[in-house]
Amino acid sequence: MHLWLLREPTLPNGATHGSLYIDGHWQCWTLEDAIRDIKIPQQTAIPAGRYRVTRTPSTRFKRVLPLLLDVPGFQGIRIHAGNTIADTEGCILVGRDRAAGVVRQSRVALAALEERLVASADPVWITVDNPRPAAQVA
Repeated sequence: MHLWLLREPTLPNGATHGSLYIDGHWQCWTLEDAIRDIKIPQQTAIPAGRYRVTRTPSTRFKRVLPLLLDVPGFQGIRIHAGNTIADTEGCILVGRDRAAGVVRQSRVALAALEERLVASADPVWITVDNPRPAAQVA
């Protein structure tokens, strides 16, 4: 299974929206911290790249959640429910609806994503892409 997170430019408030696709089909909206060249702990989105995803118990959330492995400079990056960048700490939030700097219906979006992940017998990978500069957008 392949997840693809296509980010949008970071908003002035530091929130980064995106779209999450599973095997080429839109799944949900995402929200992350600001895309930065230099990491500010708990305020920076993970680097663009390709990461293995596994499901493991989270001590913080007291449940099994998706975990991104081998993210350079980051540990414990999860995909989880939340609504604003105050909820991210570098993680990826999911939602069914969104407004500027906010995702909504996050638990519904997470449940639908988890259903797909649990049903997959294949390894799960995520590719995280930063927005292309405007000159490159066709």
